[in-house]
Amino acid sequence: MTLVGRPAPAFHSKSDIAYTEVRERILTGDLRPDSVISQAKLATELGLSTTPLREALRRLAAEGLVVLGSHRDARVVPVDSEGARSLYEVRSALDPRACALAAARRTDADIEAIDAALSELEPLTGQGSQSALDAHRRFHRSIYDASRNPVLIDFLESLWDRTDLYRLETLRSWTPDDEGRARVHSEHKGLRDAVAAGDPVLAETRAAAHITGSLGRRAIGLLATDSSSPASVDDEA
Repeated sequence: MTLVGRPAPAFHSKSDIAYTEVRERILTGDLRPDSVISQAKLATELGLSTTPLREALRRLAAEGLVVLGSHRDARVVPVDSEGARSLYEVRSALDPRACALAAARRTDADIEAIDAALSELEPLTGQGSQSALDAHRRFHRSIYDASRNPVLIDFLESLWDRTDLYRLETLRSWTPDDEGRARVHSEHKGLRDAVAAGDPVLAETRAAAHITGSLGRRAIGLLATDSSSPASVDDEA
C-alpha cells in the first residue's frame, strides 16, 4: 500500500492501516471534499472494526483532512475559496523561507536528490494524474529537506496534504496549456538552479514567484466563481 505523497510507513497497528487507506482515498479523490464517510461501510471494506477506524479519523481530523461531527459522523473537509486563500497565505510565507534555507545549507547530496526529483516531474493535466502530483510534491520536498529544519518541513508536509485537495479540484475544471506547462517547468528549473548556486535571496524570490501561479492559488478564484463570489481567477493570479 502506498501513502500518497509520503513514503509508506511500517504498520504497527490496525489504526495505521485504516489511517493510510482513508488518507489515500481522500488525496486521490476517491473520497471527494465534503463527502460523508460511512464508518460502518468503510470498516467492512477494510476488514476492520470501527474502533481503529475511529482512531484513524481522529488523526486525519488533526491533520485537517476530515471533520468529525456529533454521533460519530465524519466527512471529508470541504473546499472553498476562503480555505484556499488561507492555505495560500501560509504557503507563501513558509515555502520561500524553506527554499532560502535550502540554498544556504544544501550539500552535494541534496543537489543530486533535487536533480533526480526534477527529472521525474510530469506535466499536470486536466485528468489530475496522481503520479504527476506526487512527482511535483517530491520535487518540492527534496528542496525542503535541504533546509535542515525538521519543524518547517513538518509544517510544509501537512500543508501539502491539505492543498492537494485544492489542486485536484482545480485540475478537474481547468487544464494547463502548453505555455503554462513550459512556464512551470522553467520555474522549477530556475528554483533548482538558485538552490544549487547557494543563493538564498534568489531562491526565496523564485519560490515566491512560483507560488503566485500555483494550482493552490488558482483554486481561490475558481472556487469563488463557483460560489458566485465577486473574486475571480484574474483577481488572484
